[in-house]
Amino acid sequence: MRILGIESSCDDTSAAVVQDGRRVLSCVVATQDAFHEKYGGVVPEIASRRHIEVIDQVMAEALEQAGVGADGLDGVAATQGPGLIGSLLVGLNYAKAFAFGRGLPFVGVNHVEAHLFAARLDERAPEPPFVGLVVSGGHTNLYHVSDPREVRLLGKTVDDAAGECLDKSAKLLGLGFPGGAALDRLAEEGDASAVPLPRPMIASGDHAFSFSGLKTAVKSTWTTPARRSKEKSWPISPPPFVAAVADVLAAKLFHAAEQTGARRIVIAGGVAASRRLRERVSREAEKRGMDLFIPDLTFCTDNAAMIAAAGTAALRAGERSDWSLDAFASLGGRGRGAS
Repeated sequence: MRILGIESSCDDTSAAVVQDGRRVLSCVVATQDAFHEKYGGVVPEIASRRHIEVIDQVMAEALEQAGVGADGLDGVAATQGPGLIGSLLVGLNYAKAFAFGRGLPFVGVNHVEAHLFAARLDERAPEPPFVGLVVSGGHTNLYHVSDPREVRLLGKTVDDAAGECLDKSAKLLGLGFPGGAALDRLAEEGDASAVPLPRPMIASGDHAFSFSGLKTAVKSTWTTPARRSKEKSWPISPPPFVAAVADVLAAKLFHAAEQTGARRIVIAGGVAASRRLRERVSREAEKRGMDLFIPDLTFCTDNAAMIAAAGTAALRAGERSDWSLDAFASLGGRGRGAS
């Protein structure tokens, strides 16, 4: 079963062909970092226009790399939401037109839940039940997965996502955009306990997250006049800050695993590429005798392979989306939209 996936939820345009929900035949990603860098963040209007400009080429490259044409596909899946509405509409409508014109079944996919399927694009894949943490620039969500089509949201952030907190703090420290990766690299050096920082809601007893207070603590600690006057004061900041984020994420993840009785855990999303987070969770999982699954770095960030994998599960379950399917920007009001 070969499924074409299309992803355009934010500023990456991606197309991929995945066989049987596991084997990646192709995955092409066109990034827009250079277009947004000078603004210090993603500009929605620029992002959607750029998707329009490159989606034809990205699609052609994905099909060529996979060595298949439209007649070699069994279905099409595209991100329905959440994300930037203008960006989503480009990929979603392109996918619907492609599927309709070729008589292929089509399904819309929840972008955040699809990140969990990125862990299945490997020889060693998690089998339900498991607890999954999706942590990115826009989302910090905990899920319990009892079946590929039974994904239950346990909790999410009440304010900023962990990835947003990392990126904005990196911007405060002059690390540019996107700054999360630079922050993580700097965190490999220095003393993680050099400066005491809060671990928001780490002992709240529920599955909710909060990172706005931590971001404020970073700002007040490292952007005071006294700190700015010392040229070498800021490089010690990434270790304690990144450690604080990793501690909160790990604590909530293992708390959820205990409550649900899951022995398998998954971390996915852009922040799953953080070496400190991976090491922190790996140590704890080994201590507890749990199986940990983390996608390859290639599939941590937004990509169409995970969309195709999630779409495979939906199409196999008999789900089909109506041609009137619309995009949704947030998780609040919309479901998968499949018929």
